[in-house]
Amino acid sequence: MMNFIKNFRKDEDGAVTVDWVVLTAAIVGLAIVAFNAIGDSAETMATNIADDIETFETTAERGTGSGTDGGG
Repeated sequence: MMNFIKNFRKDEDGAVTVDWVVLTAAIVGLAIVAFNAIGDSAETMATNIADDIETFETTAERGTGSGTDGGG
């Protein structure tokens, strides 16, 4: 029985598995944080671009602001 307990204490196979699980969880957590930050920024940028396009289209429909009316 004592030999079994000594061998069990020396066995490190389970410790390696725990290390890999912890490292994988950390990588997944960091990836989630990064994707959320990138997603929020991309959404904000897309909204700004859409607003700029809408403003440009409104200005172009009025015929003002372009400065390319052919007059010299």
